[in-house]
Amino acid sequence: MKEEYSHLYCDGGCRGNPGPAGVGVVLKLNPEKLEPLEYYEQIGNATNNIAEYRSLILGLEKSLENNIKNLYIFMDSELVVRQIQGRYKVKNLGLRPLYAKSKLLLAKLNNYSIFHIRREENTHADRLANQALDSK
Repeated sequence: MKEEYSHLYCDGGCRGNPGPAGVGVVLKLNPEKLEPLEYYEQIGNATNNIAEYRSLILGLEKSLENNIKNLYIFMDSELVVRQIQGRYKVKNLGLRPLYAKSKLLLAKLNNYSIFHIRREENTHADRLANQALDSK
């Protein structure tokens, strides 16, 4: 029997770098049938890379809350994707705790794959990150 995979789209952004930051997450429990779940939040002042990691962490937490065990993750941050894949080292000291937390959450899944996508393919999560930034 083929394993079902949910789809997670994550995006983080800030206005200024560093600056006010927000994250957006789209979780498609059953990519073909159900309406996706949407999450977004302000995270205070952060760099863009911190916001990207925080979006991944929020997405993983929400996936686990929804009892998801098999996950395809899509992000437009090449840095975060390549670091999670082990292709890039995590040199920035500020990103190391976020990387470690991401890996701990990923370890709670049965299976996952993470993919780098073009920004144009991540507009839904980007819109939610901007919605977080615009909310008071």
